[in-house]
Amino acid sequence: MRILLALLFLALPAQAEEVVLGLSRDSVSISTTFDGSDILIFGAIKREEPIPDGPPLQVIVTIAGPDQALTVRRKERKFGIWVNTEAVEVDSAPSFYAIATSAPFNEVISRVEDLRHGVSIPRAIRSVGAPMTVADPQAFSSAVIRIRKANSLYQILEGAVQVDQQTLFRTSVTMPANLTEGNYRTRIFLTRGGVVVNQFETVIDVRKVGLERWLFILSHEQPILYGLMSLAIAIAAGWGASAVFRLIRP
Repeated sequence: MRILLALLFLALPAQAEEVVLGLSRDSVSISTTFDGSDILIFGAIKREEPIPDGPPLQVIVTIAGPDQALTVRRKERKFGIWVNTEAVEVDSAPSFYAIATSAPFNEVISRVEDLRHGVSIPRAIRSVGAPMTVADPQAFSSAVIRIRKANSLYQILEGAVQVDQQTLFRTSVTMPANLTEGNYRTRIFLTRGGVVVNQFETVIDVRKVGLERWLFILSHEQPILYGLMSLAIAIAAGWGASAVFRLIRP
């Protein structure tokens, strides 16, 4: 039986093209002075045979932050004020999502392959079980995408991946200052004619350090102490501002 399994394994065809990846950095430290970071992603395509004929090789790079569940509410103006009218629970949405491609997105991957691998931003968001009374529940997911695009948390960088001689590729993704701590899933897809021929995956570690890290842990593990400390700082700041005002007032 073992011999048969070994023979079957040897009979499997080797990948014609494979990703060999590099990162300028595999971790990001968030400190009090952190104002964003550029991640350089570069790599090569390993081949056992000459470059195949047909459509040129295309490259897609995605970076996805930790998934989050959130509630999206629709507001309407009633009696002169804005009020919440409907709400939809989004089961999972990445806190950050960037897509960089070597050509227009619709040219580098087909809809079927996008559905299979969940590459595009709408495919990365899962929202199921919307109330029957909610009209057009898809609009709530679209609202999440629109708002996070405006805050640079969702990015589509078409043509940002440079591919040289169908062998070397590189791109740069700007990660904004308002990042969520966690593991950022990084995927690289090689496609030909819209079909994925190879995929590689790694992780970028994003962590708070220094004072930011201490405050983050304190707020999660000892929320009462964190609240009392915040209140004390606010009172001290108010008293200090009042004392300075009395000194400078003529």
